[in-house]
Amino acid sequence: MRVHQIKIDFHVTEQISRFVYVYILEADSLYLIDAGVYGCEKQIMGYLENIGRDISEIKGIFLTHAHPDHIGSAAWVQEHTGCRIYASEGEKRWIEDIDLQFRERPVPNFYQLAGKSSKVDVVVKDGDKIELEDNVAVSVIRTAGHSCDEVSYLIDGNLFIGDSVPVRGDIPIFVNEQEIKKTLHILKEVEGVKTYFPAWDQIYTAEMMENKLNEAGALINLLKKTVLELDDGAGLPVLMEQVCNELKMPRLKNNPLFSRTLECLRQQGVD
Repeated sequence: MRVHQIKIDFHVTEQISRFVYVYILEADSLYLIDAGVYGCEKQIMGYLENIGRDISEIKGIFLTHAHPDHIGSAAWVQEHTGCRIYASEGEKRWIEDIDLQFRERPVPNFYQLAGKSSKVDVVVKDGDKIELEDNVAVSVIRTAGHSCDEVSYLIDGNLFIGDSVPVRGDIPIFVNEQEIKKTLHILKEVEGVKTYFPAWDQIYTAEMMENKLNEAGALINLLKKTVLELDDGAGLPVLMEQVCNELKMPRLKNNPLFSRTLECLRQQGVD
């Protein structure tokens, strides 16, 4: 089995540019880990053509979670290949009803990124093992916190972790402090991992990932400490500006996703 990494560039707003990685598993058949943003199927098809494969060979899409930059091309690929979509129960409701997701998490440019709703064929949960073909098996690990029920997929020593680890220099996005801290611990304890494949950064060795996990824990603690010190009840917009000033992160002052992170830390209070 070979793993291919495709970088998908997109804009949340004209001012906020982002990217996400989609992974192609190349075996007898093809499988996707996440599906990028709406319209990126053209990029995926072009990549497959360059390696002598065809999109019709895709038999499964394994979604780590339901956010728009991970599900965007899933409906199109499902409609054109008949592939199965795999996702967790907690993420399924937003994948199958993107209007519901928009009402509950109205990010800018949502529909241009998320595309259309798609049907989850297989609901996965922590501990599941899915045999895809000879010598290709997927183990499911719950790594929630960034979203309500995110999962990671372990395949032949390769762990695909989606957005489950916040990193310095990027937007720290999570909805549950306890869950994301638990996820960091889980990822440190997973056995047999040779390589980590995040949706937001380069591919990591085990040693590199250990450093990232330690940095993530320190970042969460710093954000929590800063929120608790500055929160005087004046309201979230004021708190957000104060935190961004204190931590020298001015570009995040108007970012609605970072706002949700601070709200999560404020609501959950002191450990």
